[in-house]
Amino acid sequence: MPNPGFTGRASANLSGTQSARPAVLVTGGSGGIGRAISHAFGQTGWYVGVHYCRNKTAAQATLQDVISPSGTGDIFQADLREAEAIQRMITHFGQQTMSASSTAMICAAGIGASSLLLRQRDEAWADLVAINLTGTFRCLRAMAPLLIERGGGSIIVLGSYAGFHGGTGQAAYAASKARPSALVNSAALEWGDFNIRVNLVLPGWQETEMSREAMPEADGWQDHALHRPPSRHEVAGTILHLAQLHDVSAQVWNCDSRNLQ
Repeated sequence: MPNPGFTGRASANLSGTQSARPAVLVTGGSGGIGRAISHAFGQTGWYVGVHYCRNKTAAQATLQDVISPSGTGDIFQADLREAEAIQRMITHFGQQTMSASSTAMICAAGIGASSLLLRQRDEAWADLVAINLTGTFRCLRAMAPLLIERGGGSIIVLGSYAGFHGGTGQAAYAASKARPSALVNSAALEWGDFNIRVNLVLPGWQETEMSREAMPEADGWQDHALHRPPSRHEVAGTILHLAQLHDVSAQVWNCDSRNLQ
């Protein structure tokens, strides 16, 4: 009987046979940065699980990009506010990748909002924390047993510069992005003996549907040493590279030219 957490298969591996490809699950794979990450893994031969919450059409578009010309992957639906949905997704991902040579998860799903602290609504605060922080925690908790069973793997969480320095109108978003750094460090320490590497990547300003209205103007990059944002292609390549490193864990990788200190 099909599980409601998995909404269909769209793959170049149409025979359904398992392969020894490395496998990655990208949460938020239907979004802009998630699509770039999925593309980077797919182009180098990884099986890519593309997660989405509501936008199945966007997830299918990402998957078509992944499997062209010779990639393989599937789409996976889960509301990250629901622990059972996340567990179903991870279970199906494990079933689809039983013969994977290595396994990774990229936690790229997240939401944003802008509001001055005195005008911050409780409901919006709760949504940001539920997805950006609690949803990430639930993904890590569900993925760890699979990686332990497979002898290790890589988990990469996408954070935000705002989580380290805050920003005007960003109190709720910054708070929801500040705690994942502690979560990543704790998970890395607890799971190091199982060869599970857990790292945090800050992708910098990326123009997506979520961030488009907040993007700085052409002269708004004075706090960047290079006076420009990082390219999405380079950020995705950094994440791909990090996922394949065996000796790096509990680290923060900042992908732009701002100083984190």
